[in-house]
Amino acid sequence: MVAVIRSSTPMPPRLDLWVAVISRKPTTGPCSSALRHNFSSPPLIRSPTQQPNRCPVPPPSTTSPRRHLSSTPTLLKRSGKHEPRAADAVPTEKPKDDDPFDFSDLEEGIQKALERLKDGLGRLRAGGRFNPEVLEMLRVMLGKGEAAETVRLGDLAQVLPKGGRTVVVLVGEEEHIKPISRTILASPHSLNPIPSPTNPFELHVAIPPPTKESRMQVLVAASKAGEAAAHTVQEARGRQQKKLRAMKLARKAGPDALRKAGEKMEKVVQKGSAEVKKVVEGARRVLEQG
Repeated sequence: MVAVIRSSTPMPPRLDLWVAVISRKPTTGPCSSALRHNFSSPPLIRSPTQQPNRCPVPPPSTTSPRRHLSSTPTLLKRSGKHEPRAADAVPTEKPKDDDPFDFSDLEEGIQKALERLKDGLGRLRAGGRFNPEVLEMLRVMLGKGEAAETVRLGDLAQVLPKGGRTVVVLVGEEEHIKPISRTILASPHSLNPIPSPTNPFELHVAIPPPTKESRMQVLVAASKAGEAAAHTVQEARGRQQKKLRAMKLARKAGPDALRKAGEKMEKVVQKGSAEVKKVVEGARRVLEQG
């Protein structure tokens, strides 16, 4: 409600005031009578120094209870027994004995066969030439009677190529000189160790020139190494096939899954056998050219 009242009595311009009262008529309260009086009585002129009348502010009630601010904690859903935690979840990965398509053991067996084959072929020299590593692999008999033991020659001495067709054997202990000499003489390589005139711990071994027979022996050794690797691959295949048969008897896999697993197993075996054949043929070409 808006009421605009202007004084009817002439006044000086500086005291000519407009009084505007903008208010909502209260129904109850300490200021309701004062507002009704202002609307019903003639307007009053207030001097500039006169303080306006203010409605008294009622004191705070002592009888009404005070409200305190508080926060309610968020309630989380209680986990039931049918909802297992992530830490207690059972892994869904199948064990090796229950997975017909797990070929890790088969592939590992083929890989070991290839590594053993490459290591054996690397010890063969082209053209039947003598490999000094053959001396290091000889077993030396130490001691007598029940205290006797065999030790690898490479653990007792150093085998160094001197150049040409001579190999030098440096013995570490004096008591090992005679056992090492006897072992070299008894080897099937037709070798004769000769002590050095200047150093008793040094043995000179002359390497015989390669012959046609020695070249053939190298090629035969390469073929035998390939046959041994192929046999190892077949043994790995047999273990994998036995595993599939056990799964069939225990009904851990269906017929279709076992059939597909068998086909995949044959492909893995064929790939491994082809790799063995490739390595042997490459080694034979190198040996024949030497």
